[in-house]
Amino acid sequence: MVGAGFGGLEVVRGLKRADVDTVLVDRHNYHLFTPLLYQVASSLLDPSEIARPARTMLRRIANVDVRVGSVTRVDLDTQQVQTENGPLEYDYLVLASGSINNFFGNDQLSQAAFGLKDLGQALALRNQVLWQFERASWSGDPQERRRLLTFVIVGGGPTGVEYAGALSELVALVLRKDFPYLDMAEVRVVLVELTDGLLAGFAPRLSKAAVRTLRRKGIELMLGVAAKDYTGGVLRLSNGQDLAVDTIVWTAGVRAAPLDPGLGALSVRQDRLRVQPTLQLDGHPQVFVVGDLAGMVQDGQPLPMMIPAAQQEGRHVAKNIKRLIRQEPLLPFRYRDPGMMATIGRNSGVAQVGPFRFSGFIGWVIWLGFHLLKVVSFRNRLVILIAWAVDYLFYDRPVRLITGPSPPPGRGL
Repeated sequence: MVGAGFGGLEVVRGLKRADVDTVLVDRHNYHLFTPLLYQVASSLLDPSEIARPARTMLRRIANVDVRVGSVTRVDLDTQQVQTENGPLEYDYLVLASGSINNFFGNDQLSQAAFGLKDLGQALALRNQVLWQFERASWSGDPQERRRLLTFVIVGGGPTGVEYAGALSELVALVLRKDFPYLDMAEVRVVLVELTDGLLAGFAPRLSKAAVRTLRRKGIELMLGVAAKDYTGGVLRLSNGQDLAVDTIVWTAGVRAAPLDPGLGALSVRQDRLRVQPTLQLDGHPQVFVVGDLAGMVQDGQPLPMMIPAAQQEGRHVAKNIKRLIRQEPLLPFRYRDPGMMATIGRNSGVAQVGPFRFSGFIGWVIWLGFHLLKVVSFRNRLVILIAWAVDYLFYDRPVRLITGPSPPPGRGL
């Protein structure tokens, strides 16, 4: 089992009573609740509040062995997974390595932009935003301050919209008090989106509600505009405009996380692996693929790279592996769409569940309740609820530390 994300955990849990020995390999020792990464990046939550050690989560499952390591190669012929720590043989293999940022071949932006796909990226972005205000407090040059205090978010999907709203509130409600001598009118939060609307896949009226809310928060929206390149501290846009900016946040797309170049022949759009309706890797019936890595097509469309799809696929693969062991025919997978939702800051959100559409305060409450229930442990739910309450009642973000790992002894600063 490769990957301790949402899909991988569902496979492990689904096999807990099966006559199998499961080895779970992940490059991290924790499971991450990715929908709240933007709240780590905007100084609301601490990393430990949205992540939990995988060994802790799975300690009651007797037939699983958790290993931390990076996969370097998947040998389909010899049925071995090569890792940095040595090989692992398998009878059945489940690939659930998730996704990474997709810069669509733009090397300049890939090197300059901050992502929001893992804890390291979220912490780096949090540090960057806080450092920019610290640097601006020392600067006597208005143009330099303007550059330091400009933040561009590329991508108008849920992550981009949620981070834009959270960042604008961090500035307006918290940093305004921390930096009373800075003119907050110099701060620019700019959201750049290639299409003519936000939140693709949502109902049009919900997309329009998101636009209205973001503009009310003072966020500059550039719709129908693409980020072309970034050189010399200048972001060039497809509308001919140049933005002097140090901080670019990339939320414009993802692609499957690479495992092995040798699997490239089996990949389809966004580097996802081609699978059968049973979620078996094309041509390799002993290998299953779930989550963002699975190039599953349903009704002529690829399945969304979203958590509900990964969880449903993980549960289905566990059932199919048990059917293989019992020598029973496998069942095809069918995705059931539970809906989508996004928050746009305080008292504002959008949600669509089946035929129902909600926006504003009701959409925000639905988002809060759903995500609180999905957090991985009761302790984390309680701590997150308290953090949300403090932020809501006292207009405060408790995690405003600029911090990073210290060097080993004797290595200097």
